[in-house]
Amino acid sequence: VLLTAGDGTFLTIRPYPTINGPWRIALVDVNIDTQPDIVVANRDSSNVGVFLNVGSGTFSGQTTYTTGPSSFPDALAVADMNSDSLTDIVVGLQSSGQIGILLNAGSGTFGAITAYPSGISPEGMAVADVNGDSKPDVIASGNNVN
Repeated sequence: VLLTAGDGTFLTIRPYPTINGPWRIALVDVNIDTQPDIVVANRDSSNVGVFLNVGSGTFSGQTTYTTGPSSFPDALAVADMNSDSLTDIVVGLQSSGQIGILLNAGSGTFGAITAYPSGISPEGMAVADVNGDSKPDVIASGNNVN
């Protein structure tokens, strides 16, 4: 984490170790305290890590949630996927060609992953309501796919 001085320069670097192979990152409030928390897809460790913001630009240690053995989460998005007003984690599982969802259980903790077939090996992802039904849809892209 590099906090800015507000004049185009940075203050002290604050490193926060992940497990192995952080691939994607998102900033979002996962514990409803109005502070952005860090969500990381740790590709080489096959898990998702969450660092809760504890204020003043500092974060808790990483809490990890498995995405399955050798699943390689390459893509990451965050959105309320079940209409409970809590931000959930959506990951693209490159090795199995699945989209996984970890539902927010409250207080910044997440349940076990539920995976769905995607038809590709997802490497990029976004979430938006693309068909106008007021529900989040997942848009994924993959390498070597037209």
